[in-house]
Amino acid sequence: MALVVAQEVPTSSSMAVPHGPAGVGEARHRMRDQLRTGGVAETVIDDAVLILSELLSNACKHGRPLGDEALAGDGDVRAAWCVDPSGRLTVEVTDGGGPTSPVPATPSVTAHGGRGLNIITALADDWGVRNDARGEVTVWVVVQENVDRARRRDDFVSRVTAPPVSAIPGLELAEAFEDMD
Repeated sequence: MALVVAQEVPTSSSMAVPHGPAGVGEARHRMRDQLRTGGVAETVIDDAVLILSELLSNACKHGRPLGDEALAGDGDVRAAWCVDPSGRLTVEVTDGGGPTSPVPATPSVTAHGGRGLNIITALADDWGVRNDARGEVTVWVVVQENVDRARRRDDFVSRVTAPPVSAIPGLELAEAFEDMD
């Protein structure tokens, strides 16, 4: 009889992240280290880290910081991730709310942003938004239903859609690419 000792991902991890780009890298590194130590597959870790980055970027761009410092423009947002006993990996980011609710956008081809929630939709098993009575907004993402049976999503490309080149209005080079549709 062999004794098998399995390392487990911490049941949960939560951290305050400065409201702005400064803390995003630290949060990504901490998540990657903890999930790797817990034996989570690298493909799942890559997806989780990208999702965390997108959520934190959105919170800093569109949401207010948490707490009383929000009035002064300083403060934090909260990042958390959890692998529950069934193996479900969930990532959450909470901010102080903003003027709009998080919804996927339809950016133009030349837009510099607006694709974050579409990327999350393509990578995640599920995601949603939770509002509380204090005005805090939490965007939660189920990265993987079962990290023990993780695999790279074969249908990723089919879930990320774009219009044919010829259908993009105002694109001067569209005629040159018509045979590519």
